[in-house]
Amino acid sequence: IKNKDTEKALELTTALAKVENEKNSTIADLNAQIKSKDEAIAYYKDLKSRLSTKMVGESLEQHCMNEFNKIRATAFRNAYFDKDNDASSGSKGDFIYRECDENGVEIISIMFEMKNEQDTTSTKKKNEHFFKELDKDRHQKNCEYAVLVSLLESDSELYNAGITDVSYAYDKMYVVRPQCFIPIITILRNAAMNTLSYKEELEKVRNENIDITMFEQNINTFKEGFARNYELASRRFGEAITEIDKSIAHLTKIKENLISSENNLRLANKKADALTIKSLTKNNPTMQKKFAELKGE
Repeated sequence: IKNKDTEKALELTTALAKVENEKNSTIADLNAQIKSKDEAIAYYKDLKSRLSTKMVGESLEQHCMNEFNKIRATAFRNAYFDKDNDASSGSKGDFIYRECDENGVEIISIMFEMKNEQDTTSTKKKNEHFFKELDKDRHQKNCEYAVLVSLLESDSELYNAGITDVSYAYDKMYVVRPQCFIPIITILRNAAMNTLSYKEELEKVRNENIDITMFEQNINTFKEGFARNYELASRRFGEAITEIDKSIAHLTKIKENLISSENNLRLANKKADALTIKSLTKNNPTMQKKFAELKGE
């Protein structure tokens, strides 16, 4: 019995020692992991503190671009997604997303703005500070939706939900955390696909209206051109008629002069035919004597 008790005590002691060693090993592992995490946190905090505000923002933009490019070839083959480089209107967003169907009808368009800030920034910006400018960029670039991808207000329960609809402030606007960047595109895209048939019908009607407008414009252009040419032709015709009338009047006058000349010539010829020696010497004794002597000879 005494030996049995000693054996049990030894087993218990061995088991307790094993548990103690495992506990110490686990504690040591946890401490090592905590230390590793603390070092990583310290590293990234130090990295962010050394980045400028612009570089922090660009790192968020690059993150979104990378996330999009990972699935661009499979999920967004017909989509355009690139930097908004057009600042001709005085401002610009960060990215524009557009997608059209095979007929060229636009399915959806989104203006994106990315906002981040350093942890050490003394003046903390709020998401709402960027709503007005984002809405302006959306309208100027003819985008249907506006999305602010933001790390601002990191303690806000409202924005930490992931996707926040702020259309109560500005129409068709959302604020999302970076992890919801792809989901917001998918959600808005799927919603737009449900209305695609209506958009296609609207585009068809619009094109028909454009065709009718072009037809009317062509008719009006033809009518204006015809009227202009008719006016020119009518003016030339009138001028020609006037010239013909002048020519007729001139020729008529010449004709009258010729007729008058013919009458005068006829009278002269008649007078010439009536001319005789007798008539020439009438009442002229001298000439009568001369002609009588000549006749005698």
